[in-house]
Amino acid sequence: MVPVNAEQIGQRAFDLGLITESQLRDVWASFGSRSVDVELFLQTLLRRELLTNYQKERLLNGDRTGFFYDKYKVLYFVGSGTFARVFRAVHNETGEVRALKVLRKRFSDQPAQYVRFVREGRVGCSLRHPGIVRVDDVISHGRMHYMVMEFVEGRNLREFVRVRGKLHTLEATRLMLDITDGMRYAFEHGVTHRDLKMSNVLVSSRGQAKLVDFGLAALDEMLTEDELDKLPNVRTIDYAALERVTGVRKDDTRSDIYFLGCIYYNMLTGVPPLVETRDRLQRLSRQRLVEVVPILKLDPSIPHLVAIIVNKAMALDPSRRYQSPATMLADLEIAARRLQEMQAEQDRPALDDTQVESGDSSPSLAGVPIGYTLLVVESDGQMQDIFRKGFKKAGYKVLLTSDPHHALSRLDGDPAAADCVVFNAQLLGQSALKAFNDLGRNGNTAHLPAVLLLDEMQKGWKAHAKLAPHRLVLDMPLKMRQLREHIGRLLLSLSDAKKPGAPK
Repeated sequence: MVPVNAEQIGQRAFDLGLITESQLRDVWASFGSRSVDVELFLQTLLRRELLTNYQKERLLNGDRTGFFYDKYKVLYFVGSGTFARVFRAVHNETGEVRALKVLRKRFSDQPAQYVRFVREGRVGCSLRHPGIVRVDDVISHGRMHYMVMEFVEGRNLREFVRVRGKLHTLEATRLMLDITDGMRYAFEHGVTHRDLKMSNVLVSSRGQAKLVDFGLAALDEMLTEDELDKLPNVRTIDYAALERVTGVRKDDTRSDIYFLGCIYYNMLTGVPPLVETRDRLQRLSRQRLVEVVPILKLDPSIPHLVAIIVNKAMALDPSRRYQSPATMLADLEIAARRLQEMQAEQDRPALDDTQVESGDSSPSLAGVPIGYTLLVVESDGQMQDIFRKGFKKAGYKVLLTSDPHHALSRLDGDPAAADCVVFNAQLLGQSALKAFNDLGRNGNTAHLPAVLLLDEMQKGWKAHAKLAPHRLVLDMPLKMRQLREHIGRLLLSLSDAKKPGAPK
């Protein structure tokens, strides 16, 4: 019978174990009567935190189940998927808050379904990493099957991006580090994910990303093809489409890496790389994979060092992708450090140059003639501002261009337009290396001092650079003061060479 008055609801809450006798007695005492309006009574229970809204609604519906799972009291409904519902719950004795992932009733008496569910939970129990949601226990008896999991205060990444829009590059990269490190750990313990997507990443209130729902690969190994075909969303359609196009096995970790790239792409642009559709045939179509819009075409403002990682992870040819999560993680760590340094440079008003303004007489700057002109080849607008301010403080005239070809054409026509050229390859990539070498090969410009700046991921390019005493390759990160010192020495040498009696 559905409770119809306050006293009946109070008695039902007591009978179910939601509130104690003393708690209920205190509530009645506060009213001085049991003839109380139902809504007022319920609001009092809610205000005293004796009930939650979830419990209240179930009481009003006359439900007798769904309030407890063994020693765990359900507080709230959190979300649901194909197979299970997730609840926030508290342990009756310890007060610890946990997430309960409960198999839906319609699957509870189907062995193929609950075996899958239990196996997924056991895989989760074997994984202990900050980037993976911890599974503490798997309970399976009768028609009750559920997992006891770490409760993450926050939301899934899909909702996070829907609310926030595209994320700042550094924030997206930091979240990607958490996700990829979790995948690295799982891979090294013999586990692939098989269902990487935005909704299977949780972002905590502290900004940490955690993976959920491991175990699909383990299920594939234990069920027959006929059983697999009967299960919804086991080998997800997106994975099936990718593996059909690329010809890799279902347990190839490079498929997980492709979808890591998809997650990174989505965070950076706010747009999923694969067209979203519920149509099964469209999702299995090769065109859906082939027609992904290149990330820089969609958003040219994204730093090249980040776009390179996305493109490599999402290469349709598996041999051109990262071959393991660890190799992708290494590049993400380098990118995160560089992005953090760039952010620090932007946030630091004078780029550590306060001493220069107040009379710093650094020996490397002393004697450099005022009025030298530097041509800086840099494609990022914020970095252009950093170079302009940093060099102007030291008395240089600064020319800026984002096009290496344009810089070479200008100097070929007028070699006196600049006294030194700085190429920053961090975002320009191979085009900066080529321009640096072409400058040294051209008879009109070979005499010009030049500096090529390489990021950590580009250090191997130094072997291909045309070097000379007046042509340097410098590794980033580098402080503006250090860069000025190198350029100052080049220009001092040039000035000394022009003095009367200098060796020719």
